Amino acid sequence: MAAAGELPADSADEQAKGGVRAALSGLTTRGRSFLAAGVAAAICAFVLGQEDLLRVGLLLAVLPVVCTVVLYRTRYRVAGSRRLSPGRVPAGSEARVQLRIDNISRLPTGLLMLQDRVPYVLGPRPRFVLDRVEAGGKREVSYRVRSDLRGRYPLGPLQLRLTDPFGMCELTRAFSAYDTLTVIPRTEPLPPVRLSGEAAGYGDGRHRSLALAGEDDVIPRGYRHGDDLRRVHWRSTARYGELMVRREEQPQRARCTVLLDTRSIAYAGAGPDSAFEWAVSGAASALVHMLERGFSVRLLTDTGTSVPGEGSGGFAGSGQDSTDAAGLMMDTLAVVDHSDGGGLSRAYDVLRGGNEGLLVGFFGDLDEEQAAVAAKMRRRSGSAVAFVLDSGEWTHGAPEPGPVEESLRLLREGGWTALPVRPGAVLSDLWRTAGRERTNTGAAPGGAAGTAGGWS
Repeated sequence: MAAAGELPADSADEQAKGGVRAALSGLTTRGRSFLAAGVAAAICAFVLGQEDLLRVGLLLAVLPVVCTVVLYRTRYRVAGSRRLSPGRVPAGSEARVQLRIDNISRLPTGLLMLQDRVPYVLGPRPRFVLDRVEAGGKREVSYRVRSDLRGRYPLGPLQLRLTDPFGMCELTRAFSAYDTLTVIPRTEPLPPVRLSGEAAGYGDGRHRSLALAGEDDVIPRGYRHGDDLRRVHWRSTARYGELMVRREEQPQRARCTVLLDTRSIAYAGAGPDSAFEWAVSGAASALVHMLERGFSVRLLTDTGTSVPGEGSGGFAGSGQDSTDAAGLMMDTLAVVDHSDGGGLSRAYDVLRGGNEGLLVGFFGDLDEEQAAVAAKMRRRSGSAVAFVLDSGEWTHGAPEPGPVEESLRLLREGGWTALPVRPGAVLSDLWRTAGRERTNTGAAPGGAAGTAGGWS
């Protein structure tokens, strides 16, 4: 996942830029009370002719004004930075936010009150009181944030409140920088499962030679320092006038498409325990698992949107970029929401392009029409596994066997390995069950299973 990143430090000149009115607006309740008492005492002294009372009134009125002017004229320069570790966390996990304040002026600061803005779903707003910071000194504080809801949440801007020793005036200064915490769906490790009659992924019976058709079809390349001389292709060397060698066998990676049904009409309820959140978490777990097993993976939604869309046909995850692909897909799932679409036709159009390898689908409620569309998707893949959620059962706790069983029947007739998902179901158990069903039933109809690559 992404490493923690530090925000660029901000500088805040604590000399207020407004007028006296802006400075006086920072008077605390104590300061306003002293000012009101002083004015009242001065009026009474003028009416009664009491000079001693007038002195007291002037002292009470002048004290908060003097504190305000001193705080207003004091030049504090401080720098603030924030470090978020990690910047991407699963739902329900904690992240640590570290704040640092540097006094970059030549004067020590007074009492500082530090406050960072965070969305309410991450917890209460953190507040800290910092004692006097010497010239050139620094202070570091930290707090934790946690959310059970996935999403992207801004942290900041950071606010400083300066106060005088008597508590008469407070001035607030805000920095401009903020950070973003990405809360991704929860994932769970999945057991290694192998579909019947298929290889287990990258590198297991998946190499093909570019010279399968014979000597005349060899595609050579120029000799490079360190190449084995036994691979020199003398006929091409004579033809091109330079040393040519045979290409090595090229690995052909198995493909997997994870299809997430996001239609709003397919799900009911909301919150971290809803059917839709289970489907999102299941899709995230499947993506991570398949990437770890060496597959080229694509995330597809009912809207026809393919993520990340960087490789051929939207597939990604080869070699070094598997971590980046996983991070990009997780960032997408962190903010995925219900779509307004009513059907799966656009996703089917994307799948019509050719061999899609393994297809893993997470579906909400499917009527007969949409179940038929989903069943046809199986023809465009080597093998297909579906997890179907009944939103009525998830919201009311009462299963509705008619629609769900009909959807499962249509999917199975189309060649899917289809499983119902009950409330509280564990994906790893369903994953293992799907593998057993594939083993028991053998290859899918039509002999297409051999093109799926592997599922493990």
